[in-house]
Amino acid sequence: MRALVTHLWVDSLQARLRAQVRAEVRERSHARKSGKCNVTIITHSSRRHQARAVARAPFRIPGVLFATIGPKEGWQVYSSAQDADGRCICTVVAPEQNLCSRDAKSRQLRQLLEKVQNMSQSIEVLNLRTQRDFQYVMKMENQMKGLRTKFRQIEEDRKTVMARNFKDRMDELQPLIPVLEQYKTDTKLISQFKEEIRNLSAVLTGIQDELGVYDYDELYQRVISLESRLRSCMSKLTCGKLMKITGPVTIKTSGTRFGAWMTDPMASSRNNRVWYMDTYTNSKVVREYKAMTDFVSGQESRTYYLPFKWAGTNHVVFNGSLYYNKEQSNIVVRYSFETGRVLAQRALEYAGFHNVYPYTWGGFSDIDLMADEMGLWAVYATNQNAGNIVISHLEPETLEPLSTWNTEYSKRNAGESFMICGTLYVTNSHLTGAKVYYSYDTKTSSYEYVDIPFHNPYFHISMLDYNARERALYAWNNGHQVIFNVTLYHVIKTEDDS
Repeated sequence: MRALVTHLWVDSLQARLRAQVRAEVRERSHARKSGKCNVTIITHSSRRHQARAVARAPFRIPGVLFATIGPKEGWQVYSSAQDADGRCICTVVAPEQNLCSRDAKSRQLRQLLEKVQNMSQSIEVLNLRTQRDFQYVMKMENQMKGLRTKFRQIEEDRKTVMARNFKDRMDELQPLIPVLEQYKTDTKLISQFKEEIRNLSAVLTGIQDELGVYDYDELYQRVISLESRLRSCMSKLTCGKLMKITGPVTIKTSGTRFGAWMTDPMASSRNNRVWYMDTYTNSKVVREYKAMTDFVSGQESRTYYLPFKWAGTNHVVFNGSLYYNKEQSNIVVRYSFETGRVLAQRALEYAGFHNVYPYTWGGFSDIDLMADEMGLWAVYATNQNAGNIVISHLEPETLEPLSTWNTEYSKRNAGESFMICGTLYVTNSHLTGAKVYYSYDTKTSSYEYVDIPFHNPYFHISMLDYNARERALYAWNNGHQVIFNVTLYHVIKTEDDS
């Protein structure tokens, strides 16, 4: 770029010089109308540049001509001779130019220009970085604003969720307040019994001191009366209305999808035998385990072979005997584990069997035998009751129906059922999402629709029975043996309330 500027400047200077020389030659030509003159323009030579120009003008110069053109530029014009034809030879001398100095300045200018270009590039790069960083900062600022908004929302949601959780917890605990109040009453009642026993002991001691001997019959009757009152109180404490089902706890995974397992609710606390009956048809084998730990580990203690095959999975062990439905019949069989013999069998009048009125899952579950605090029960359906559930309270030894209740709930629409304190509870399905939907109280011959959900972890329940001793529900859940806990609501009336 610098070389091009210098070259253009020299060309411009030469053009100006030629123009001035031609103008002066024309003037002199007009002044002297004779002769011709040669004009020679001579520039100082250098290693980098030479310039030479010759102008011809029609004038004659008698002597030496000298003139200065462009005083600021240092150009000189003079003539010293004529040629043979009488033409004047003029010489123009250009000023000496210091090209070396110009080259040094050009080099400095070029270096400065390069520095300026480098600085421009650096500034451009810095500008790009600054714009990128600015965009990044703006983006981060937007993200920070978003995070602040989210944090505020999370904080508000957390407070809302905590408040909701506390409210839900309070709603769950609210029904327990009357239960706790009733427990306080129960505690007072038990304290009264203890006080009466202490008073009785004091009375007995006084009688012994006065008479010296006991009136055995009278004392025995008083003790029997107190025991009866205590037993009545305890039975009231154990009975109640079903409020909640929790769990389950998986005890073991074994067998097919359908089966039954149970313990004896009438056995003593030291008797924890478990009985296991796999599948719902075409089998006679009952396996016994001495304790729950043996059942879990699979240490079988004894095997029973029943005289008749069973139907369904709704069997029950009650007071040392197994009660089950004989295959392809409406006959209930009582089998003694102690003697290994059938002690009784009786047909349930008009009861459907062999999948005529089963539960929703089928499996020959027409007749369901169960036990609770009140004794032994049979649940089934009849044509006379339009396929709706019939409840019979059975005499345990003879299997004779003591009382019977006809309900209005279809047996085929029931998933399973169980008795607690004389009340039948019916589920609406055997699958996931099942809940206790209907209850029938045999004490008042009344029913109500309830809503008590429970968890069905393995999706298919084929047996669900209540154990009064353990206050728990035993279930066969798709090849898993599980236990549900139940919560009962107690209403206790004392003699003073009647």
